Amino acid sequence: MEQRHERALLLDGTRIAEEIKREVSAEAARLKAEHGIEPCLAAVRVGDDPASAVYVRNKVNTSAALGLRSEHHALAASTSTAELLALVAQLNQREDVDGILVQLPLPSQIDAARVLEAIDPAKDVDGFHPLNVGRMMLGQPALVPCTPAGIIELLVRSGIEIGGAHACVVGRSNIVGRPLAQLLLQRDATVTVCHSRTRDLATVTRQADILIAATGRIALVRGEHIKPGATVIDVGINRLTDEALARELFGPHAEERIAAIRRRGYTLVGDVHPAEAELVAGRLTPVPGGVGPLTVAMLMRNTVTAARRRRLGVV
Repeated sequence: MEQRHERALLLDGTRIAEEIKREVSAEAARLKAEHGIEPCLAAVRVGDDPASAVYVRNKVNTSAALGLRSEHHALAASTSTAELLALVAQLNQREDVDGILVQLPLPSQIDAARVLEAIDPAKDVDGFHPLNVGRMMLGQPALVPCTPAGIIELLVRSGIEIGGAHACVVGRSNIVGRPLAQLLLQRDATVTVCHSRTRDLATVTRQADILIAATGRIALVRGEHIKPGATVIDVGINRLTDEALARELFGPHAEERIAAIRRRGYTLVGDVHPAEAELVAGRLTPVPGGVGPLTVAMLMRNTVTAARRRRLGVV
């Protein structure tokens, strides 16, 4: 359930992610029992980036917990574009692999665009292939990027009406901002997309009933940017190491965050100023525990969807 924290209600992304994962697990069990199909996710990681290693391990572990099969292909940091393309081609050809995930970012010597476009669109569980992007834009069945799809699930399952609402997306990345704007349009929101060149950002964002921040900049969205009572979705996951800034951002709740910085060297903060947003917003996603868990849950759902479509021809 939503929990009251100061004046804003916190939207529990973890709870909704668990709901989705239970549904995915049930569908995976049904596919196996009725059709002998065991959905399989192949995760590919290049190099030794610690954050990427954590993300991939989380995805592999979640797959196992939900009854999906998974493979982890860990390649050396020196891997070339040609070598990675060769692995993708092998995974494309394998009938037993339903989803292919190439963890980003890739090392600088690799042409990431070529690699992502080489993935079979039917196995593109990240939803980044141009064919899936085009189908999504047209409202056709497609594998949709996980974070935008998760945000839509969060809004719908939290009872937040999208149709007729003014939604403002701050950030225009191909991974979150642009696809999310399209998904909101398809649900009859009036959508504004803001970015680094937007003039007088606060004047624009204060008109939004639903405000989504996806910029990768710590606390860019402050109280002045938020319409009183608006729903604020914070997509950002940033590492904060500055104790003084943590105290400013979290106010009376800062001690726990400062303790985390002292214990492990950082705490996680989003793109929204949490202390200021809590005093203005009607609903707010926390960081962590908001959008992040939904991204992994939707990846699992995309994998099961890909298996069903590929092997049974059922949309």
